[in-house]
Amino acid sequence: MTTTTPAPLGSFLILHGWQNHRPAAHWQHWLADSLTGRGHAVTYPQLPDPDDPALEVWLGELSRHLQALDARRERVVIAHSLSAVLWLHAAARGLPGLDRADRVLLVSPPSGPVLAGYPEVAEFVLPALDGLTLPSPTRLVAGDDDPYCPEGVQSQYGTPLGLTAELIPGAAHLDLDAGYGSWPSAMEWCERGDATFTARPEQRQ
Repeated sequence: MTTTTPAPLGSFLILHGWQNHRPAAHWQHWLADSLTGRGHAVTYPQLPDPDDPALEVWLGELSRHLQALDARRERVVIAHSLSAVLWLHAAARGLPGLDRADRVLLVSPPSGPVLAGYPEVAEFVLPALDGLTLPSPTRLVAGDDDPYCPEGVQSQYGTPLGLTAELIPGAAHLDLDAGYGSWPSAMEWCERGDATFTARPEQRQ
């Protein structure tokens, strides 16, 4: 009789994007609930002023939550949209504690020109990323038709960071508008870091 070894329990930090008030239907909320139900330690904070965020405030919150991750477990960060950009700001500044993360998933970062077009998030526009070394093993995932990164995530982020972006056909911004109320391959990655990112099953039919 074959038995399956359960995945080691991890400590997860899930970070949302601009205008995200952590709706229950969003895949990040689904992921937080699912991981918690499996016994993992999960932090899914509401970042301050999500409609009009301040970069310095969000950086402070990121530092605080990183320090609180359980060092006895694998520490994993999942950042969507504006928080993926936040993570890169933190890396560019050498924010203390970033190396606490054992692995990182950056999902659908919006492009610099798009950010610059919205006064509420214009301060999040990144400087040049060429040569920036990320402190933790990182995967970069986005839709191949993301309206918030029309230039393409590979050219905007992948190439300068030395990463190969994993593009999901038709996934847009991987948000509720794109139908991502759940995302099984994200759960697979959380529990098995080698998982392949795919569209939701009903979108592959």
